[in-house]
Amino acid sequence: MTPSQTTALPDADAGTAHPAQVGRQMIAILDFGSQYSELIARRVRETQVYSEVLSWRTSIEQLRRLNPRGIILSGGPNSVYEEYAPQCDPEIWQLGVPVLGVCYGMQLMVQQLGGVVERSERAEYGKASLSIDDPTELLTNVEDGSIMWMSHSDSVIRMPEGFEILAHTHNTPAAAIASHDRKLYGVQFHPEVVHSRGGMAMLRNFVYHICGCEPDWTTEAFIEEAIREVRARVGEKRVLLALSGGVDSSTLAFLLHKAIGDNLTCMFIDQGFMRKNEPQRLVKLFNEQFHIPVEYVDASERFISRLDGVSDPELKRKAVGAEFIQVFEQESLRLGPFDYLAQGTLYPDIIESSGENIDPKTGERVAVKIKSHHNVGGLPKNLRFKLVEPLRRLFKDEVRKVGRSLGLPEEIVQRQPFPGPGLAIRVLGEVTPEKLHLVREADFILRQEVNRAGVYNDYWQSFVVLLPVKTVGVMGDQRTYAYTVALRFVTSEDGMTADWARVPYDLLEKISNRIVNEVLGINRVVLDITSKPPGTIEWE
Repeated sequence: MTPSQTTALPDADAGTAHPAQVGRQMIAILDFGSQYSELIARRVRETQVYSEVLSWRTSIEQLRRLNPRGIILSGGPNSVYEEYAPQCDPEIWQLGVPVLGVCYGMQLMVQQLGGVVERSERAEYGKASLSIDDPTELLTNVEDGSIMWMSHSDSVIRMPEGFEILAHTHNTPAAAIASHDRKLYGVQFHPEVVHSRGGMAMLRNFVYHICGCEPDWTTEAFIEEAIREVRARVGEKRVLLALSGGVDSSTLAFLLHKAIGDNLTCMFIDQGFMRKNEPQRLVKLFNEQFHIPVEYVDASERFISRLDGVSDPELKRKAVGAEFIQVFEQESLRLGPFDYLAQGTLYPDIIESSGENIDPKTGERVAVKIKSHHNVGGLPKNLRFKLVEPLRRLFKDEVRKVGRSLGLPEEIVQRQPFPGPGLAIRVLGEVTPEKLHLVREADFILRQEVNRAGVYNDYWQSFVVLLPVKTVGVMGDQRTYAYTVALRFVTSEDGMTADWARVPYDLLEKISNRIVNEVLGINRVVLDITSKPPGTIEWE
């Protein structure tokens, strides 16, 4: 996280040349609609070199302004020979910077430089053993026979002039290719996914040895530059922070307090959707231990009332987000005036709220919104505040590193992600005080048992979902007809993808028994074993 590459705070979007990044070391990633594009960015950042995902429409002029040390072309769902297949600016090959094409990106490189790509007789999906023909440069320190993750039905039939094969698999003669003189490289597999053994070694080769980057995207440098950016943007004006108690907003509170001191006002709105005892503990922790004053606002009744009769999950999220803004605006009149609203928005929040894909018929990028996040999807167009979002280009693991460097205790740094709408989206269907009570008590039991077992940090998230389903049960020879809850345990690195966790049976048994015995109104517990994709981590 180098200071000169920190994203400008105002309203920066992917694909924009940011003043703080222009002319500085970075790796640009052109996104052709791959589900792994952001993962490529994260992997490059793991080498401590800044990277950012840009649209495939990014012009050559924009790229020149950004002056990247290297460019990576992502995969994508299209075939390069289709009429409306997305194409990058062909002048990219004349920039004089190294380019790595991944899957679709490799095929696009081949086609634009005079080679031929056609549909394969045999598709290749999943794991494949990589036979290395040239172990230099890109494939240095990548073991022969390494397993790589394939996902393609098209293959390179004829390579462009000046290219040679670096590696092959049983089904793919040109699994890795290169034009060494021009520093152009292509791989048919996905080195960024965890299934590809040696994928990170390959990316390090590209970033360090081929592009000549230095590892200067550091936590300390990011903090230093972010503080300078905040001070330059805000000046002596006051900032209102939407504090939730999670690692994102807590890290932001520490960062802003260090930057602007008493000009920061933290407001915690209790919307009635928090977990058991959390509002009281949060306020006490910030006021007494961190010495960062927090304005506590109990707005639970109006939030619950706002969701009366609302069962659609997207409408819930938007309603909660809109109510947040209304409360902030009203309370700011009492505490203000404030010019800025600070939010702990992260890169995955932006991606999921405004994700894009390629329409194969028109070639246009179309929105594929998975779900709105209250801190990006629920903001009205006439928002009175200007936004300050210093963390919006960071992944969750990067935020945790920043939090530790700023002195946040581990109980906050390692706190599992909690959605902005809180328990409102863990009650499926209409939200009522009774249902909130049930999910809150069941969630409290789950967290108690997970902590007692010492496995809290083993999971990206672990929580309870109340289903809009009642089933028949038997308790003390009496028939019951009560609600069902689902337990959700997932492992993940950044929330972009996730796998269901293999939770020990004895832990599941303790949680299930306690919920059924202690929470009157619940008589059945089930386990969610869905990965992301195809599911999402939260049910709504």
